[in-house]
Amino acid sequence: MEKLDLYIESLIFTSDKPISVKEIKEVLELKFETKVSKDHILEGIDNLTDKYNDESFSFGLIEINNGFQFMTKGAYIDVVGKNLQLKNKRKLSKSALETLSIVAYKQPVIKSEIESIRGVASDYSIQKLLEKELIEIKGRSEGPGRPLLYITSEKFMNYFGLKTLNDLPKLKEFEQAENQIGELAPIEESE
Repeated sequence: MEKLDLYIESLIFTSDKPISVKEIKEVLELKFETKVSKDHILEGIDNLTDKYNDESFSFGLIEINNGFQFMTKGAYIDVVGKNLQLKNKRKLSKSALETLSIVAYKQPVIKSEIESIRGVASDYSIQKLLEKELIEIKGRSEGPGRPLLYITSEKFMNYFGLKTLNDLPKLKEFEQAENQIGELAPIEESE
């Protein structure tokens, strides 16, 4: 097969997790509508490994978790780490922080409950928190319409240095002040 190495390279490059020889074989056989030998795939992987071992590349092809993945070479890890630090420093908006705290203390929680507490629509905040992987979807509620249930993620726990949710600061009990200006009007029933 012509350009087999390039097909293998494209599969490994686009995979978000290590891709196995078996997965590569299945895709190639689907593409070419013919059998592809495991030996040819392993030969292609060896060729790619040799290619990316060259010092002119900042990444290499490694075997990890029964599959293959491109990874940054050790000499360049610091610069990638700095980039990740900059991305993580981007602050959450006030609305996202409010939403996150509601999820943290009330989890599992549905969107309508979050919106009821905040008093405003929370679609955007929930979407941003899902994108940042600070919250995740646990499943569906048994209530009407079976809305999605949201919980905090492992990334949330790591980011805030929490071992368990019990490590969250305790919510204070709020009491109304006795000497406040104005009083609530009594509710009168109409006949």
